[in-house]
Amino acid sequence: MVDTPALDRIKSPADLRDLPAESLRQVADELRLELVDAVSKTGGHLGAGLGVVELTVAIHAIFNTPHDRLIWDVGHQAYPHKILTGRRDRIRTLRQAEGLSGFTKRSESEYDPFGAAHSSTSISAGLGMAVAAELNGERRNVIAVIGDGAMSAGMAYEAMNNAGARQTRLIVILNDNDMSIAPPVGAMSAYLSKLLSSKSYQNLRHLARGAARKLGVETVARKAEEFAKGMVTGGTLFEELGFYYVGPIDGHNLDHLLPVLRNIRDMPEDRPVLIHAVTQKGRGYAPAEAAADKYHGVAKFDVVTGTQVKAPAGPPSYTNVFAKGLIAEAEADKRVVAITAAMPSGTGLNLFEQRFPDRIFDVGIAEQHAVTFAAGMAADGMKPFCAIYSTFLQRAYDQVVHDVALQSLPVRFAIDRAGLVGADGATHAGSFDVAYLGNLPNMVVMAAADEVELMHMVATSAAIDDRPSALRYPRGEGTGLALPARGSVLEIGKGRVLREGTKVAILSFGTRLGEALKAADELNARGLSTTVADARFAKPLDTELVRRLAQEHEVLITLEEGSVGGFGSYVLQYLAMGGLLDHGLKIRPMVLPDVFIDHDTPFNQYEAAGLNARHIVAEALSALGGHNAAARA
Repeated sequence: MVDTPALDRIKSPADLRDLPAESLRQVADELRLELVDAVSKTGGHLGAGLGVVELTVAIHAIFNTPHDRLIWDVGHQAYPHKILTGRRDRIRTLRQAEGLSGFTKRSESEYDPFGAAHSSTSISAGLGMAVAAELNGERRNVIAVIGDGAMSAGMAYEAMNNAGARQTRLIVILNDNDMSIAPPVGAMSAYLSKLLSSKSYQNLRHLARGAARKLGVETVARKAEEFAKGMVTGGTLFEELGFYYVGPIDGHNLDHLLPVLRNIRDMPEDRPVLIHAVTQKGRGYAPAEAAADKYHGVAKFDVVTGTQVKAPAGPPSYTNVFAKGLIAEAEADKRVVAITAAMPSGTGLNLFEQRFPDRIFDVGIAEQHAVTFAAGMAADGMKPFCAIYSTFLQRAYDQVVHDVALQSLPVRFAIDRAGLVGADGATHAGSFDVAYLGNLPNMVVMAAADEVELMHMVATSAAIDDRPSALRYPRGEGTGLALPARGSVLEIGKGRVLREGTKVAILSFGTRLGEALKAADELNARGLSTTVADARFAKPLDTELVRRLAQEHEVLITLEEGSVGGFGSYVLQYLAMGGLLDHGLKIRPMVLPDVFIDHDTPFNQYEAAGLNARHIVAEALSALGGHNAAARA
């Protein structure tokens, strides 16, 4: 544990408000030490939190949280906030089973008024809370802290446009740590920010506007003022959206932050305000300052050296196998291009970029645009692969339906992080993509059971030119199979049988296949002859395979890493409509349960979901009438 005498006295934000301003600097310094020490033991998102230490202290010192609502966009930067809001004693349980979430979570604390793990939601949620306060006749401040990356998403501007038009009391703090959209921060800009937020300037501005209205030159005066102000501060864009712009200010200088926040808090006028704070990712910890990208999300690490703990070398990750397969297809066909929504490393497309820098397109945090952009490319003969995490593709569902499926355009969706994902928890789980894609006409839906299958499915997607396709694969390492130089094109809608049996059939879709094979070993040891098949496709379904399994076995178990309404539902629909349920077949679809599963190791999450080998065995035995079924077989 680190020595933190000042921080030790902070049990809640109210304790910060009792301190003189000069004492807050020590609290911030100790908070940074505590953050580094804690994350070194748990792993997690470090760089963003280091960048907002002073901002977090200043907000809680000036505003009356939790009565005043504080919303952190995405939540990557909320660890200092958690430490200051009564959760310090649990901060070393971050992202661990039954520990603190890596994001803000309403059920965790009254200081988390809105849960967040996806980007660019804070302004919309904050506006909703601000309007609710108006309707309830309550006087409270609502503060939304949003990063410059999240501000690249269209949703943020939709919310700002709405807030500006309503003239609702809302404070947006733009945490600018990367894009450099403002002039350098220094004494002059800090002075201007304090001046622009001060009551005397606001009163003078109000009087000047009144005089301009009486003289009939209001429009001219306003444009002249905003142009001059924008030349100095860069705030014209936000003013045009109806926000009162203050900044840029040094987000690490409490002498700048505290008076500005106090002035904005005490504004008598109800209107939206944007405070532009310039910060540095990884601030105060040298390794993170030197490599902000590597310290955005970290494994456990040595505090002194910054060296992260590396897992033992194993098979390549599914993400990297996808990249290998895509590079092989791009080598063979110059029409193959890749699209990512601000996740080139997370999707493996950074490797594609090294080979084809002119054929990768990072569109920013804009999944809706990414999908329609891909549709436009497909309409003109390109072969776009749109690589997006399953949980983030949810944000672009209308575009998938209207702009891709309806027009039968051959956009290829590479769906990373399918299934349960471990420490990131429910917000990042890929639970629903089979259900929300499989119900769309013209869509091909595949799931890779191992890394070789993933190579084949990349090649298959590249070959599909008349309709959209999706291939899903999980987070983590493959099984260790030798990879081909290039995948082979699979027959559309055809699965494969890995083991033949006579009593129980397990039809797996995705990487639960390994657990299905383990279950088959145990069932065979019990005298229950078991078939194991890999469906490969949820749509089009291999109806010939399903029919054979149903007719030749007493029990048919479908297995998938997705919600109800997916693969198992398609199998049941086919069997019901074909009259194959009328002759004593015992069918058991195994899917993710109808709950959001909290963060843990992937194995433990699947244990909680009931989708590991022992659960498959138990399901088969239950279908056969209990544990004595083997004796009767």
